[in-house]
Amino acid sequence: MTRRSDLSTPRQRRRFGLHYDPDAFGQFSETIARTLGTARFLVWQSGIIVLWFAYNFVVPNSAKFDNPTQGWVRLTMVLSLQAAYAAPLILLAQNRQEQRDRSELDLDRKVTERTQADTEFLAREISSVRLALADIVTTEDLRDHLERLTDAVERMAQRLDLIEVQATKVIALDQPRDE
Repeated sequence: MTRRSDLSTPRQRRRFGLHYDPDAFGQFSETIARTLGTARFLVWQSGIIVLWFAYNFVVPNSAKFDNPTQGWVRLTMVLSLQAAYAAPLILLAQNRQEQRDRSELDLDRKVTERTQADTEFLAREISSVRLALADIVTTEDLRDHLERLTDAVERMAQRLDLIEVQATKVIALDQPRDE
């Protein structure tokens, strides 16, 4: 084993074999799964099988490529090959869909938590605004206080008028009379 001079990066295994882009292959598998899952595909496949049967029944034995007396061996092999490839591709597409669903669920959960936190914050803010507004004097309160003050000032003015009238009487009594 040889030593490398740069130890900051880990070694990578040497890979032998086939290399492919998993994302591109996943998209391809989803396309296949979407195609296999349609009514159009089932109609085409049924049509091809009917044509297969019809051709192998109608043509002479020398032109037949799949003999019905031997149990449709080639048709069975073609359908088995199709199923052998279709099943893993459909499973791969389902796995990719589950991963997308899981990531969307995580994102939805985060958005929900954030929304809940924002809602709780806004509820606390509204509560504090309500408490602050409870201490603020309203125009009705001012009107009531102003009426009470006006009444008090009027009573004091009446008392002062009374005191003034009494004072003038006392002054008038204290003054000597000219006889």
